[in-house]
Amino acid sequence: MQLIRGLSGRGLPGGASVLLPFEPLPREYLVPDDPPARLTSLRERWRILLSDASLGYLWLLRFGEALRNLPAEAFAQLLAEKLRARVVVVGHDFRFARRGEATAAVLAAAGVRLGFQVDVVDPVMLDGERISSSGVRAALADSDFERARRWLGRPWSMRGRVVAGERRGRKLGFPTANLPLERRRAPVAGIFAVRVRGVAGEALPGVASLGTRPTVGGVEPLLEAHVFDFSGDLYGRELEVEFAAKLRDEACFASLAALTAQMRRDADDARRILAA
Repeated sequence: MQLIRGLSGRGLPGGASVLLPFEPLPREYLVPDDPPARLTSLRERWRILLSDASLGYLWLLRFGEALRNLPAEAFAQLLAEKLRARVVVVGHDFRFARRGEATAAVLAAAGVRLGFQVDVVDPVMLDGERISSSGVRAALADSDFERARRWLGRPWSMRGRVVAGERRGRKLGFPTANLPLERRRAPVAGIFAVRVRGVAGEALPGVASLGTRPTVGGVEPLLEAHVFDFSGDLYGRELEVEFAAKLRDEACFASLAALTAQMRRDADDARRILAA
């Protein structure tokens, strides 16, 4: 978002601001067996970015062999010729071209030849630390949702469209809205106190499970959210689940009765936390 603010503060008459995100993330492509946990899905990222009125367009750069091996000069020419760039705003640690060898200074030198200016955004500091996606991931891994909220400027959440499940939760007295992760590796796992948006006009309290559901033999990760005191049909709805606190790690129970008893305790804990 700091780059978008940089764009809006450097607007030129007759120009439009364009954001160029990489998809997939470079490390997802380069290290597919150990990709970074995604803070947002591609769809969520676009929604958040496009909510900024100063942003005119998004141009998705598909990261693959062609872009990975693109020489620095060719990348600069793409900006100058395809986008007719006049001002390019990058982060202080921006790297591009083969093996990420080219820096913002290299891009600035190319800009002098090709007719565009390069502005470098300084790191943003909070609580004496540099705000970064890796720092947010670390906060989430530590279950420090308050620090993640401060760094993001909003509660960390996951969004998705509710799909039909096996209705096990309903049979146990805890109907859930099931949101698939869409091949996304989540930065957290376990049982959480949450607030759910998209059910009513305001966020509603609830409890959610994010994981593979070992007690019932689950394999694929799934986000399951139970909204307190709600019994309506949510299939097909797009929901946003805001994470407030972690209650416990996921566990495998000896029986469904033991699982149900723990779910009741989780719900009580979540209600108490969210009411505080």
